[in-house]
Amino acid sequence: MRICMFTNTYLPHVGGVARSVSALVEDLRARGHRVVVVAPTFPGAGDLDEGPEEVFRVPAIQKYNGSDFSVTVVLPVRHQQAIERFGPDLVHSHHPFLLGDTALRVARHRHVPIVFTHHTRYERYTHYVTADSRTLSRFAIHLSTRYANLCQAVVAPSESLARLIIRRGVERPCRVVPTGVDLAFFRSGDRTRFRGRHGIPADAPVLGHVGRLAPEKNLEFLARAAALTVAERPDARCLVVGGGPSGTDIRRAFADQGQEDRLILTGPLSGRDLADAYAAMDLFVFASRTETQGMVLTEAMAAGLPVIALNAPGAREVVRDDVNGRLLPASASADDFAAAITRALAHAGHMEAWRAEAATTATRFGREACLDRMLEVYELARRELRRETGGEGTLTGWDELRAAVRTEWDLVAEKVGAAVRAAQSGRGFRTEPDEPRRRRGG
Repeated sequence: MRICMFTNTYLPHVGGVARSVSALVEDLRARGHRVVVVAPTFPGAGDLDEGPEEVFRVPAIQKYNGSDFSVTVVLPVRHQQAIERFGPDLVHSHHPFLLGDTALRVARHRHVPIVFTHHTRYERYTHYVTADSRTLSRFAIHLSTRYANLCQAVVAPSESLARLIIRRGVERPCRVVPTGVDLAFFRSGDRTRFRGRHGIPADAPVLGHVGRLAPEKNLEFLARAAALTVAERPDARCLVVGGGPSGTDIRRAFADQGQEDRLILTGPLSGRDLADAYAAMDLFVFASRTETQGMVLTEAMAAGLPVIALNAPGAREVVRDDVNGRLLPASASADDFAAAITRALAHAGHMEAWRAEAATTATRFGREACLDRMLEVYELARRELRRETGGEGTLTGWDELRAAVRTEWDLVAEKVGAAVRAAQSGRGFRTEPDEPRRRRGG
């Protein structure tokens, strides 16, 4: 199968979506499928690589509004020609805007199915565009829902997100496909090598976190809790892997407790260095409320790490309270979180049992199994398109013109409709609660 991926973020940018898309592309190619990736340009990356990797880079505004993200400008003609030469059998869109629009145009022009992965709760990222705007949050929700309904099939990375977007009005077939984790790779890290390189004592308990350091990750809260913990445990260290604007907040939280020397901020890591970083940790801590799957949680568990997290979408798909870590109430304070970390570190027996369960949990997210599920979605999308069109036939120039006009109309209607719904929602709007009522151990 020839698959064309459209994503607004891709390597070498470090982030959950970029890594998720990259892993899927790698696995598809390993199974013998041809994949082209259309993504924003990035400093140091070529703009059109038709070699084995086949990544077409689109001109983009870098570091938009102080974020780590890029905003694409327009798909150059040479890229359009390259996609035409490639001749995709299926289009996979990873965003409902910018290159997501281009993905829909290409799919409609080629008369091939389009699959959309709803990676993110987009309303949680509107602060990158303007001040906290409830209207813009409502617009993001309606836009992503309407876009999903223009596709043949929708992928959600977790059960929580699948239920949420269906409640919001997604009517297309929706399937859950988590991002696959390379279990052997994350089990292979070298603890001694990493600790030696970063001056971490061999016997020091290490709290760890991996991810993009951005405001929506609730890192100021997490840093306060971690700083309180290391202040209580003079032998402990906190290892944070990642880069982004919240690095300053993390340093400030440790400085406020007089614990700057016990914080190790490595910046972004990849490959062997990342596996070694996980191996150097003893306990993974996570406080984000915006995740849809918490990919770093499954990576951490593949490395044998128990996790302490807040009960929120993504985390609750992976963490089982007092089984493979702790799943604290979403309303927990930084003091509560710190106390949970301190208790965990003090009970070696609990930690050992949690480690064993974490490794077992990770096996559910192996890459081979997740790829099989994605390929089933692709086949579902192809069947849906055949059902919608009544089968494939010879298309005239008039058919293609009508399809192009309809596509542009649908894209305009999608955005206008989302704007109208956002304005109409008004005071009655609220985001869905993050935390259902759960019993301990569930």
